[in-house]
Amino acid sequence: MELIVLGVNAPERRPYRGGLGISRFRGIGPLTAHSPEDFVASATEVYSGGGVGLTTLPDGRLLRDTIADDPPAWLGPDQLAAHGPVPALLVKILDTRERLFAHFHPGDGFARDVLDRPFGKTEAWAIIATDGPATAHLGFSRDVSESEVLRWFATQDREAMLSAMNGIQVSPGDTLFVPAGLPHAIGEGITLIELQQPVDLSIILEWQGYPGLDASNALLGLDAETALAGLDRSAWNADRLQQLRTSRIADDATRLFPQQADAFFRADLHTLPCRWDADFAVLVVLDGAGALRWAGGHVELAPGMTVLVPWGAGPTSVEGDVSVLRCRPPAPQAA
Repeated sequence: MELIVLGVNAPERRPYRGGLGISRFRGIGPLTAHSPEDFVASATEVYSGGGVGLTTLPDGRLLRDTIADDPPAWLGPDQLAAHGPVPALLVKILDTRERLFAHFHPGDGFARDVLDRPFGKTEAWAIIATDGPATAHLGFSRDVSESEVLRWFATQDREAMLSAMNGIQVSPGDTLFVPAGLPHAIGEGITLIELQQPVDLSIILEWQGYPGLDASNALLGLDAETALAGLDRSAWNADRLQQLRTSRIADDATRLFPQQADAFFRADLHTLPCRWDADFAVLVVLDGAGALRWAGGHVELAPGMTVLVPWGAGPTSVEGDVSVLRCRPPAPQAA
């Protein structure tokens, strides 16, 4: 099988403004003002459906359909046995030109039992650029009662929501793991690579003023008590937050996220020539120049490129002075 260099897949008319950072990183012309997310190698569509978010391959076929035609060749026998005939991963390049609304994502159990979806949405961020000082809000700084949250949602009291959350300064190179249930809001002027479980499920606490959002679709059509039951209302102090930022060093790469992330996805930053065994992977080239080689040929690498690597392409190797983020589904034994 061939490796596939992917173009930009940034749906328009999303609820918040963004896209400039994607254009800069990708080295392309401007996107529309409401195109804040580049869905990379995506077999996942947005919650409202309609095929929005799905990747179209250079031959005109949807990646989702191509994988469905031959899952073993695309995913490999171990991933197929562990997670079924779908890639258990979604990668995005995300950019904020305004602060992203306060929200959280349901976990696996809630997704299965209430929404009839196979995955919840745990995610993680690798910050690649900021426009000056930048802030993300993550977790509540104190224990918050259910009645408080219900009142905030009913009155859309964004000041109270944000004042109860931890403000965290972020810079390029920072990483954060964001478990399902943890409230968060990404500040303005941040460009990041996001790894997540392959589903679009968000419970939006702060919907007022964002195009296309209202009190019903902000809760995925659920009543407030049911939807907000999965929110982590506990206090996150500095020690707990630090556990979400831990990086680990492997032999030839920096593992970006703490060990608990391995049950959901894997991300390694490679800055040295290296060789990889066959595996399904999504590569994001962050900096430098080099070449990606496999039995069928090679691809010249440059910043902003994204490359889809099917299991059937076999072993691959990277050479040159280049930084590559290698994103993969969870390890099969983590299923």
